Amino acid sequence: MDRHILVLNAGSSSIKFGLFRFSAEGREDELLRGAIDGLGDVPRFRVRDPSGALMEDAAVPPDSEGPHAGALRLLTTWIDTHLDDDAVAAIGHRVVHGGEAFTSPVRITPEALVQMEALSPLAPLHQPHNLAPMRLLARLFPDVPQVACFDTAFHATMPPLARMFAIPRDWTERGMRRYGFHGLSYEYVAGLLASLDPRLARGRTLVAHLGSGASLCLLEEGRSVATSMGLSALDGLMMGTRSGALDPGVIFHLMRQGMSADAIEHALYSGSGLLGVSALSGDMRKLRAAQATSAPAREAVALFTRTLIGEIGRMIALARGIDGLVFTAGIGENDAQLRADVLEALAWAGFRLDVARNSAGEGVITTDDGPCARVVRTDEERMIARHTHRTALQSQA
Repeated sequence: MDRHILVLNAGSSSIKFGLFRFSAEGREDELLRGAIDGLGDVPRFRVRDPSGALMEDAAVPPDSEGPHAGALRLLTTWIDTHLDDDAVAAIGHRVVHGGEAFTSPVRITPEALVQMEALSPLAPLHQPHNLAPMRLLARLFPDVPQVACFDTAFHATMPPLARMFAIPRDWTERGMRRYGFHGLSYEYVAGLLASLDPRLARGRTLVAHLGSGASLCLLEEGRSVATSMGLSALDGLMMGTRSGALDPGVIFHLMRQGMSADAIEHALYSGSGLLGVSALSGDMRKLRAAQATSAPAREAVALFTRTLIGEIGRMIALARGIDGLVFTAGIGENDAQLRADVLEALAWAGFRLDVARNSAGEGVITTDDGPCARVVRTDEERMIARHTHRTALQSQA
């Protein structure tokens, strides 16, 4: 019997979703993906089939419980009418922070939801929006199991020193440590490497998840042993609108100048990174297009590249060498110039860029006489669907 899994990734102004089918024989198929954008403004519901063809484009009607509730009602109603007699068997959710308690996907219960909500201070701009749909869907579909899949869980294999900050020990004991994020993406890539390149799957491989959010993860035998993000999703690499690593003294100085903690948090999460430096956009594609006429755009791209190269170098030193580098996510998969600049700067580590392969967007973008650099398309939604299918089956056994 086929089982349909609905995947949700809810944010403050959008809900991304996907629908997957799992057969009794173990085959998995993507049926559709889409997003509801503009929540809180003029929300729009769009659905596409696996080829990218538009299946639906509609306004989200007003709802007495707010735009997110209206969006979820529209989505579930639309899916119900298009599945004929086949109901959704389970719903999977991306949850940014799992803290120390959640190191694997879990069936959502009232008790688990309370534990997840307690972690909201560690991810205040993400966690509440990840969790909000769970209560509504539990009310609308009480018999449909829901599963939480955590972005931090994949990094639970990091050794103790990789988790620690140089802070008072009692702070560490209160949970102030490096958790890491983008774990669902890294888990998917690590699994794919087993079939794409077994040598990299067994070796020391650095994965660069470069999108609006950006981070690095060092894999050894497919397990996370180090990552660039920390307690929050604000640390590490420069990102689309986030600062990345920052001297804490900057925050103290701004607070003494009268700036509130909330205002600083908003600026570092939503007004920094590529957007802050360029004063133009947090979208790398727009900055590439503006480089010819905008010095701040050129500077933002250059700083992003410099920060990335420096953090990759640090990770290679920690690993005492490297077998491969993987570029993934929006920028990593599509920005050939960034990949070229990074690999040329890593010639000291043995990487040799193959210009033709890189320009063509091939899977392997280096020559055959050194460490391998690859481009791999990530799929967090599919990873969530797999976890949800497996967890829901176990809970019903």
